Amino acid sequence: MNPETSYILTINGGSSSIKFSLYKVKEPLERLLYGAIENIGDKKVKFNFTTAHNPQKIRYDIEAKNHQQAANHLVDWLEKQQDFTSVSAIGHRIVHGMQHTEPELITDQLLNKLKKISDFDPEHLPEEIRLIEVFKKRHPGIKQIACFDTSFHNSMPVVAKLLSIPRRYYEMGIRRYGFHGLSYAYLLEELDRIAGMEAAKGKIILAHLGSGASLAAIKNRKSIDTSMGFTPTSGLPMGTRTGDLDPGVAWYLMHNENFTPKKFSDLINHESGLLGISESSSDMRELMDYEETDSRATAAIELFCYQTKKWIGSFAAALEGLDTLVFSGGIGEHSPEVRSKICDGLEFLGIELDEINNMNNEIVISSNKSKVKVYVIITNEELMIAKLVDDFLK
Repeated sequence: MNPETSYILTINGGSSSIKFSLYKVKEPLERLLYGAIENIGDKKVKFNFTTAHNPQKIRYDIEAKNHQQAANHLVDWLEKQQDFTSVSAIGHRIVHGMQHTEPELITDQLLNKLKKISDFDPEHLPEEIRLIEVFKKRHPGIKQIACFDTSFHNSMPVVAKLLSIPRRYYEMGIRRYGFHGLSYAYLLEELDRIAGMEAAKGKIILAHLGSGASLAAIKNRKSIDTSMGFTPTSGLPMGTRTGDLDPGVAWYLMHNENFTPKKFSDLINHESGLLGISESSSDMRELMDYEETDSRATAAIELFCYQTKKWIGSFAAALEGLDTLVFSGGIGEHSPEVRSKICDGLEFLGIELDEINNMNNEIVISSNKSKVKVYVIITNEELMIAKLVDDFLK
C-alpha cells in the first residue's frame, strides 16, 4: 500500500439506518466500497456492502438494538478492510446545523452544541451524535468533519425562514431551516455538468422524493425556499411522516386522546404519511403494485402526487417562472408513474413530458415542446460529503 494514499470515510446516519462509503483521495474521488446497515432496532437488522472489486451486493443479518451497537459492528467490519488504516478523515452528514454554514471539524465544543439542539431534530441528531462518539472512542486519532444538511438553505431570505409565531421564538432559533441540503448541493453540481452553467443559474425546482421528501426552489444557484421547515417532518407527506399538519390537530389529540409529546412525535414521524393513509405500507413501490385493487393505496399515491404538484406550483410563483425541474431520490429516480402523475396538468407552467423517455428513466424526460426542461438525476449525498471533507482538508 502506498503510505501517501489517504482515504475518506463518509457516514450518513438516518433514524433507522447507517449508510457508509469509503473514498480514495484522488482527482476525481474514487469510491472503493459502500454499504448500509438498515432496520436498526428491528429483529432483523440488515448489513450490506459492495466493493469496487466485487459489484455483487453482499447481505447478512446482524444484531443491533440501537445505532451505537450498529456503529460498533460497522467499525469492527471496517477494521478488517485493508484501506481503513489510511483513513484520514470521517465525514458525517449532520441533518440539523442551525446557523452553521460550512463543514466543521468535530470538537468537544461542537459536539456539546449539537447535544443542546437535539430537540430540534430528535429523530436524527441523537443517533448522529452517537455515531460520532463511537468513532471518537474507537479511533480518536481520525479527524471527524460535520457536513450540515441545513447549510444549503441559509441563503433563503428572511421571509422564507419566518414562522408566524411571536418574533421572540425566531431569536431562539425556532424558524424554517430546510433539509436535504447535501443532496441539493450535489444535484446542482450535476445539473451544471449535464446542462451547463446557464441552466444551473436559472429558475430551478429540485425534487428529492424518497421516504423523506422535499422540494427546493433555486435561483442563481441559491436556495430561496424549501418545503421542509423547522424539522424534517414538515412539507410533503412522506413514507411515515405527516408533512405539513394543522397545529390544531396536536391540541385536539392532546386534549381528547391524552397524547403525550412522545406519542405525538411517534404519530407524526413513524405512523403517518403513505403508511398512515394506506394502512399497509410506507414504500411507494409496494403501493403502486396495489394501486388498482386497494383504494387506500390509491389515496396515498394520489395525496403524495397532489401535494407535490401544489408545491411545484407555489415554488414556480416564488421563482417568478420556471426553467428546470429535477426529480431525484428513491421515488423521483425510479417511479415514472409518480413523475407522470405529478406533471400531469402542469402544462400551463410549460411542463410536458416525453412519456417514452420518462418510462425509460432517461436523464431528460421533457418533450421537445416543453418550455421547462425536466431531468431525472440520481443523487449522491455520500459523494457530496466526501467532496466537502476533501476541500476542508486541503
